[in-house]
Amino acid sequence: MPCNLPITSWQGRSVWLVGASSGIGLATARALHAQGARVFVSARNAQALDDFAAAHPGAQALALDVTDGAAVHAAAQRVLASAPLDLVLYCAGYYRELRGTGFDLAQMLRHNQVNYVGALQVLDAVLPGFLARRAGHISLISSVAGYGGLPKSLAYGPTKAALINLAETLYMDLQDSGVGVSLICPGFVETPLTARNGFRMPALITPEQAAREILRGWRLGRFEIDFPKRFTRWMKALRLLPYGAYFATVRKVTAL
Repeated sequence: MPCNLPITSWQGRSVWLVGASSGIGLATARALHAQGARVFVSARNAQALDDFAAAHPGAQALALDVTDGAAVHAAAQRVLASAPLDLVLYCAGYYRELRGTGFDLAQMLRHNQVNYVGALQVLDAVLPGFLARRAGHISLISSVAGYGGLPKSLAYGPTKAALINLAETLYMDLQDSGVGVSLICPGFVETPLTARNGFRMPALITPEQAAREILRGWRLGRFEIDFPKRFTRWMKALRLLPYGAYFATVRKVTAL
């Protein structure tokens, strides 16, 4: 049974993607536009957004920094003034490797501001309108890094865990409101963020493959959209282990 109302057609629907200048966000914006959606794209990289809008008739570029609440609200007002918003996808992300032995408060806070607080800024801007209309869909991109603690993910992982908890709670709170909620948990995807990794990334997929999985998840009305399954199933099973076994397995697999 679907958790959300399945979205089987994008023709004429309005979608705002926040963090869509590259990677999964950009690929998903392209896929939605190809299926007839009216696409609004936001990110800090104004040139990349303008290039997308120029190549995709009808698309609108709204540059913003997700850590700037006033800018987020201003962009939301421009989107809402153009058309009723059907779905917002929060795909903005920030990532730097960090371990406890090199604890860096500035990096911890930067991850939190972009990955988590930015999502709250967007929710603050669009949720009242969704509730008033009793319609709309909120989709948050987290990560399998949010399933459990991992080496080198001291700053990144906790923000993704927070997004998982946020999406779960939102879904339960909004079940009877007419507003859908979905959680997207990718494994490794070829993006500017993962390009920083200095280790082999198992089951690595392209942003275009990720976008297809996301649209499929929305079409099926899923709450959690995780991919690729050959990797996410392993990560979920790993988290079911008792802590002693979990820590030992992660240490062995990562050699860290």
